[in-house]
Amino acid sequence: MTTLEAAADAARDNLTALESEAIHIFREVAGEFDRPVILFSGGKDSTLLLHLAIKAFWPAPVPFPLLHVDTGHNFEEVIDFRDRVVEKYGLRLVVAHVQDWIDDGRLTERPDGTRNPLQTQPLLDTITEHKFDAVFGGGRRDEERARAKERIFSLRNAFGQWEPRRQRPELWNLYNGRHRPGEHVRVFPLSNWTEADVWNYIAREEVDLPSIYYAHQRKVYRRDGMWLTEGPWGGPREDETVEELTVRYRTVGDGSCTGAVESTASTVEDVIAEVQASRLTERGATRADDRLSEAAMEDRKREGYF
Repeated sequence: MTTLEAAADAARDNLTALESEAIHIFREVAGEFDRPVILFSGGKDSTLLLHLAIKAFWPAPVPFPLLHVDTGHNFEEVIDFRDRVVEKYGLRLVVAHVQDWIDDGRLTERPDGTRNPLQTQPLLDTITEHKFDAVFGGGRRDEERARAKERIFSLRNAFGQWEPRRQRPELWNLYNGRHRPGEHVRVFPLSNWTEADVWNYIAREEVDLPSIYYAHQRKVYRRDGMWLTEGPWGGPREDETVEELTVRYRTVGDGSCTGAVESTASTVEDVIAEVQASRLTERGATRADDRLSEAAMEDRKREGYF
């Protein structure tokens, strides 16, 4: 066996182990909790979560609903993809519209126009309203420092907040889902995956994704070192010039703070090669909301955002 063949076998074994771990976590939650839900935005990580959930319970349907906190500033291609997936698999989708919280005064629009930080309250209110006791998220430890120290089962108190001293050890893949009434557990089956793992698995399983993950022509303008695009969240300022470039998105979220990267990667294989050459995680490269302060994501985790 050549060195390249050995490396390919090792990569396949790694993906199989990661898949097995994630499927085990889904089944563990199904056995331990009464009302789980999967956070689903239509992005690559939540789409991968759903794919793994389908495999975990096939041929039975996925026994959990999906929950999307819709900022109203999402990319149209992603929302269209979300709705197609829900219809294709006959899933139940719960949508919490941030606009509803703004309209009734529970939230106030931010001066900078970004709504990503406004997702926390709608998320917590919806978890409480539906009495969800386990919430699957697509967070990975390689994305950002605040996520790197998360457990796979992350206990949240009755206010939805993360308390470091109450997190449990997870030795030998034993997960403790015990919680008091009103508390819930965030569950991260992709914790041990990297961005490269995600894309290699997408290639292996031929997982469909929104088109904006691949290279396309788009009118963009430069702000804070990122290529942003015009949308319902606003557009360029007077001193910002619009250009038409070939770009793609490494991550998707609120369009006001999610940047594109210049890229000609039009296939999964092209994206994999690009990701392997990158020195920045997708969030570090293209998410302005993570740059609000040194501890932006840590603060939002404590508040209950992820």
